[in-house]
Amino acid sequence: MTIAETAPEASATETIGRQATRGLKWSLAGTLVNKAGSFALGLVLARLLAPADFGVFAVAFATMQLVMVVNDVGLIAATVQWRGALEEVSATATVLAMAFSILIYLGFWVAAPIIAEVSAVPQATGVIRLLTVVILIDGATAVRSAALMRTFRQDKLIQANLIGMAVNAAVAVPLALGGAGAYSFAGGLVAGTAVTGVLVFFWAAVPLRVGFDRAVARRLMAFGIPLAASLGVEAVLINAAYIIVGHLAGATELGYYLLAFNISTWALSILSSAVRYVSVAGFSRLSEVDSETLSAGVQASLPTLVTVLVPIAVLMAVLAGPLIAVLYGAKWSAAAPVLPFLMLLTVVRVLTGFALDILIGAGATKAALRLYLIWAVVLIPALIFATTEGGITGAAVAHAVVGLCVALPVTVVSLRRVGVRLKPVGPKLLRPVLGGLVAGALAWLAWYAIEDPAIVVLGVGGVAGLAAYAVLGVGAAQLRRLRGSVRGKEA
Repeated sequence: MTIAETAPEASATETIGRQATRGLKWSLAGTLVNKAGSFALGLVLARLLAPADFGVFAVAFATMQLVMVVNDVGLIAATVQWRGALEEVSATATVLAMAFSILIYLGFWVAAPIIAEVSAVPQATGVIRLLTVVILIDGATAVRSAALMRTFRQDKLIQANLIGMAVNAAVAVPLALGGAGAYSFAGGLVAGTAVTGVLVFFWAAVPLRVGFDRAVARRLMAFGIPLAASLGVEAVLINAAYIIVGHLAGATELGYYLLAFNISTWALSILSSAVRYVSVAGFSRLSEVDSETLSAGVQASLPTLVTVLVPIAVLMAVLAGPLIAVLYGAKWSAAAPVLPFLMLLTVVRVLTGFALDILIGAGATKAALRLYLIWAVVLIPALIFATTEGGITGAAVAHAVVGLCVALPVTVVSLRRVGVRLKPVGPKLLRPVLGGLVAGALAWLAWYAIEDPAIVVLGVGGVAGLAAYAVLGVGAAQLRRLRGSVRGKEA
């Protein structure tokens, strides 16, 4: 969506568009490098550690992920969206962020043995307590991170994250070699996050001021609490499977599930993480014009998102077996049947995450909360039943079915209520869907015809599928839009 075409003041929005485009380029590039590094580190640790170690870490990681999304109580987003000078809000926001972080960390220190016991992985207690130190670091840097996002200095955020990733690897690998097991993951992640936090704190150049203004606090909480609640419920949705699978299937099966889940989130992590750095502010600006402008922006950008997402999801699902065999080895083959269903879930999560950005930009945080509450109410019992009956594959099927049949329809209704009309988008999606079907069929035929070795299947099937998708799934309009984005003409 071209900001200059949608905002009433062309000169101002052109400036914002250039800033947003620069920030998006940095976030995309940095996210790709960061994910590639995390992927490489995961490969190394998968070779050094046992599946049970992954299972122990999964419980701790699920706990941390659940807490991190609500840790700042929406203060980062509220600070980014603040309609005034940063100095008006920074002192109060800093106090609130640190206070909530300390309270939450202390609560989870006490709850760690209970969480581990409920997950049937009692050895996870210490890992939980170490890993959730990240909560304190996040609280200390929340306002500084928001300041960098607010001023489109994504380059500094990305640089800090990449340096932290290098520290993570430098700590985690020696710990794994020394026999630290699941503590290898936790120790590396905490060390890397600490270094990133120090860099963000100083690079943001926000004076350290402590104070509390009740009026400012009320405005921050009015925006942040519904958003934090929405993200908290979303985290429960995604991480509930870890607890349920660990309790019903054991640490080893949970390790297989965690590996498949992590693979399935590669595309989600790259697309959603990079875009969210700038999308909330962009949709907020469009919404300030009117609902028709917001709707037009969504209609213009959604087909491009789907066009990028479809081949990734289809080819990773179809080639799950050879993909896992090549990257992780035969001992992880039990994760392969799980991955195709989790790729369907990834499609749902990318689309609902995109919708969440739209709803936040439109100020409809209560609608976002309602969406995730409905999703959670249906998913939790479905996961318990499916895992009991079908193990980790059953859990993945439940995730995918509930996402497709419950989350997406509720999302469409929520967007319609804020004036976003998706009906005109439908015809634009036919081409990528058709291209995805053909790409998947060719990849499956390559696997069926070659069978072995896995790396040849992966190469032939992947190249054939991508080539078919490039011809059938990508239209000229999408190519022009992508070229425009690369050249900085669109944001």
